[in-house]
Amino acid sequence: MRRGELLDAAEELLSEQGSTALTLSAVADRAGVSKGGLLYHFSTKEALIKAMVERLIEEFDALIAAQPDATYTERYLGATLAAIRQGGLRRWAVVTVASGSIDLLAPLREAMARWHSEELAGEPDPVASQIVRLACEGLWDVASHNPDLNSDDDLRAIDGRLRALLKRPS
Repeated sequence: MRRGELLDAAEELLSEQGSTALTLSAVADRAGVSKGGLLYHFSTKEALIKAMVERLIEEFDALIAAQPDATYTERYLGATLAAIRQGGLRRWAVVTVASGSIDLLAPLREAMARWHSEELAGEPDPVASQIVRLACEGLWDVASHNPDLNSDDDLRAIDGRLRALLKRPS
């Protein structure tokens, strides 16, 4: 069994049953492997959680990188909206709730620091860029708790308004 399939099984378990259900035995059962097979990839529950967090960061970074012809903040906004539309932010909430340890979220804290400081000085309007990035955090938070709150039309309108903030002042 591949590592990604084990992470998928852990995320599914968390999504369906909550953080108390996340045990190595339960993940192994969900994935259809022996506990030893799971332990080959993840020696502890903490290692499994950290790997889930790291994978989500990698996936979000890939969404940012997939939009090369835009400012960093425009790419960050596009990645946020893509993640919301794909339902990926529910996974963020599940992993965050599951950790129970600030140390396990260190990779996420580091990524957030990077995402919010990246190329800010090079933006046409650094203050507007910071406002848009912070608005993205609000979108993430709302979508994590209520993924159906904003329709696709709502998200398009929000996207348009936030992108208008990013236009170079005349």
